[in-house]
Amino acid sequence: MHNFTPKKAQHSGADVKLIANDKCWIEGNALEQLEITARLDGVKLAVGYPDIHKGKGFPIGASFISRGIFYPALAGGDIGCGVGLWQTDLSARKPKLDKWERKLDNIDTPWDGNRSDWLSQYGIEDNDPETSLGTIGGGNHFAELQRIDKILDPEISDQLGLDKSQCQLLVHSGSRGLGHAILSGHLAKHGASGLSEDTPEAKAYFTAHDTALQWAVANRGLIAHRFADKLGADIRAVSDTSHNLISREDWQGQPHYVHRKGASEVGNGAVVLPGSRGAFSFLVLPIGNQQDSGLAIAHGAGRRWKRGEAKARLSHKYKTQDLERTDLGSRVICENRELLYDEAPQAYKDIRPVIDSLVEAGLVKVIARLRPLITYKCRRRT
Repeated sequence: MHNFTPKKAQHSGADVKLIANDKCWIEGNALEQLEITARLDGVKLAVGYPDIHKGKGFPIGASFISRGIFYPALAGGDIGCGVGLWQTDLSARKPKLDKWERKLDNIDTPWDGNRSDWLSQYGIEDNDPETSLGTIGGGNHFAELQRIDKILDPEISDQLGLDKSQCQLLVHSGSRGLGHAILSGHLAKHGASGLSEDTPEAKAYFTAHDTALQWAVANRGLIAHRFADKLGADIRAVSDTSHNLISREDWQGQPHYVHRKGASEVGNGAVVLPGSRGAFSFLVLPIGNQQDSGLAIAHGAGRRWKRGEAKARLSHKYKTQDLERTDLGSRVICENRELLYDEAPQAYKDIRPVIDSLVEAGLVKVIARLRPLITYKCRRRT
């Protein structure tokens, strides 16, 4: 099923693998980045997932396992970026889309609540000047009201307490400026070089990294709280998974460093893999032996076009108001014209071959398919 044969990276002892079936569109430049990154000192395994695409220096949609040394640049600046899912009490049978769209007037400005109390719930001291807590951010981040389109594993769905008669809320965001400041500090001192384990620099990085990781979880929780508050809804957390991080885990019986860049964690329960804003998302449960697959799975559909390309490709055919509705009948709240085009569904790969590839590889069990209702990206700031 693999359209890229696993092999040893040139000038390296690392295995290089791609988990993708023949229906996945994968650019050659992304595979070249995967091979080049596998040559870094200490890297033992490099795995690309079906959503892999070219990034700034390193591929997105990949994991890298190393021993004795780790590379902050591989996790990137948005440390802790991931997705969280909440069950709401809003009716999915009679969704009030017009009313809800009007009520979602602005959740882009800094939150005016008690930051210290909120962060303390996540074990974080409020001693950082970062003011973006509770905001979504740019790029592909969003908050999306959804409904369950199809339940494929009723037993697991019941265990998670999913209710098909009520809407779900999906939030995709990360550590905002905090994570970027951590990476910038590392690059200023070390460039893209790695850090050897048990050094003062390594310990300092992980202290900051782990704070940003937990801050990102707190940020997603607050975004969900603000979104639900606008709609007068109660919510209950179902899952939360990061896909940009470095962790120290056992691999083949020994401690290693696992770098996930656009690659979802496994071992923490159910994971949502989003499609584009005009496509289904899928709730899956990681299964099987993850040792050979980089201790991770895909994180979503993956980009097909670079940011900045979409407007030139689409503006002659679609006006902004055309992109505020999707083929699935969902609404898009995005009052930033460039972002509206950059994140158009056409800029992303088809999520279905991504899910099929993971199922065929024995890495996930699909729990439910989720249909978008309202995708919130940004309002104009007042």
